[in-house]
Amino acid sequence: MREWRFWRNLSMRAKLIISTIICAQLAWLVAFSLWMAMVEQGSVIAPAALYLLVASISGVAAALLSYFASKNLAASLHAFEVGLLNFKDNDFSVTLPSQSDAQLNRLCELFNESAISLREQRQFIYQREMLLDKVIQSSANIMFLLDDSEKVIYANDAARHFFNQGVAIAGFDFETLTHDLTAEFKTALTQPKGGLFSFEDEAGEPQTWHLSRGRFLLNGQYHHLYLLKQMTQDLNRQEVAVWKKVIRIISHELNNSLAPIVSMVNSGRMLTRELDDEKLALIFDTIEDRAEHLSQFIFSYARFAKLAKPNKRDIDWKKLMNQLAQHYAFRLPEHYPEAPCQADLVQLEQVLLNLLKNAHESGSSLDDIAITLEQSSILTVGSEEGVPNEYVVLKVSDRGPGMSVEVQQQALLPFYSTKQTGTGLGLALSKEIIEAHDGNISLRNRDGGGLEVSLALPV
Repeated sequence: MREWRFWRNLSMRAKLIISTIICAQLAWLVAFSLWMAMVEQGSVIAPAALYLLVASISGVAAALLSYFASKNLAASLHAFEVGLLNFKDNDFSVTLPSQSDAQLNRLCELFNESAISLREQRQFIYQREMLLDKVIQSSANIMFLLDDSEKVIYANDAARHFFNQGVAIAGFDFETLTHDLTAEFKTALTQPKGGLFSFEDEAGEPQTWHLSRGRFLLNGQYHHLYLLKQMTQDLNRQEVAVWKKVIRIISHELNNSLAPIVSMVNSGRMLTRELDDEKLALIFDTIEDRAEHLSQFIFSYARFAKLAKPNKRDIDWKKLMNQLAQHYAFRLPEHYPEAPCQADLVQLEQVLLNLLKNAHESGSSLDDIAITLEQSSILTVGSEEGVPNEYVVLKVSDRGPGMSVEVQQQALLPFYSTKQTGTGLGLALSKEIIEAHDGNISLRNRDGGGLEVSLALPV
């Protein structure tokens, strides 16, 4: 038992040397025994032939003994070879069985530990790649990658929708990809440096985009990465945020001034009550009236600056339309969408009342003022590929004079108004409310005259 333990503790090199010596000794022992036996029996074989025969027998014996002694080593090395070939093919599922030899067993353990580590790393990398691809595909930013021959080799979902209505664009060349873009957009994409660029779309609306470009070496070939982000909505939001901040500051200062003015008017009335002067009373009435008007004016702007988060619930469209008809006359919708839609009823009613008020003030006849409701499927950036989002679209239309292009471009901005007594907050507040519901608002002139305001609310 001790001898066997001693043999197991020897190194592989010592075992090979000892095994070779033992095999050689045993082979010569067998050959010598054969030699002596043949000499004693009076062999008639010539000495040279006899020597050759003995040497051959000893060589065969040594080979057989060495084969059986190194059989376990050969099997282990073959297993290592197969395992490493699997590693080369990116297959890390192979593990090696334990060996009786300590050094071989240690090599097997290291091999198995390496296989487990590589499997875990590959799984981690795969999960990160899946996460990164999901983030890229869900991004609203347009991203596509060109090789050095200007062929598209990768594009995210936003790029596919922007360039080819959601259909794959891999393999397109740059010229085909940008064929339907405006000249300004094409020029911006061919510039060596990125940055902001602006142009007008087909409807004459100003659009602002940001382009980022990168060039890197991959697999021995240069690649070009394009990142496009539409900045129009972000810039509009920043502009509105600045307006809100200004409104809050002005409202605070005006309220601080109005409170003592109103208090002084009341004190002045009490002090001059015995004088019974009509002119003095008129002055106090005027100051009080203008202070009240200014207070209401501030309240309107403060409401825009502090718009509450929508409290959404299911909308009963028929009930809502009938309630609106109590305030302003209009043609009720002929059809109502079946899909449920959630919105803040108070805020949505405020938007529709404001739009109906504008329609009545446009000079349109009451018979031409109408609200229509329809359900529409719209394919938007960020939705699953090929799966459109469902919207309820409300359209408030009239037959007034409509809007010029210049007015349409400014109509949704705060403080812009074409009315002498307007505050310029009606459409801006409507836009804020609809966008807070993850919807959008748009204006267009109708054929034959009039204006149509469309509100799209997600189902």
